Amino acid sequence: MENIKELVDYGIIGLLGFMSILAVGISIERWLFFRSVKLAEFKSKQELEITLTKGIHVIATIGSNAPYVGLLGTVLGIMFTFYTLGEKGFVDTKEIMVGLALALKATAVGLLVAIPAIILYNLLIRRVKVLIALWEIKNGR
Repeated sequence: MENIKELVDYGIIGLLGFMSILAVGISIERWLFFRSVKLAEFKSKQELEITLTKGIHVIATIGSNAPYVGLLGTVLGIMFTFYTLGEKGFVDTKEIMVGLALALKATAVGLLVAIPAIILYNLLIRRVKVLIALWEIKNGR
């Protein structure tokens, strides 16, 4: 059962860290692309929209699923706490607090990944809408 503690500490927190890096990386790439996009190169609105929204769905997926990954870590941390209590047969405050802290850490990291990812997604979608509107104005549509 000690493996659950390692799974939460390294597996869940590591996965959330990877998700965070991925969301920020895609956001930076998209923002830099938006700064360099030439609207005149696109013949149709659909072609422009497909190009602009490439990869943005990954950020939305990370933002919506990171709390659930954190919740999984919370459940595993609480399971570890209960298992430790049942195995020892007596209540040790230190063991309870360590297990609950582990569980809460996973929840907090899940939220710390989700909130910025959703903010980045919304900022990027707003920029996509602005660029599409500018294309429509330029092309008289």
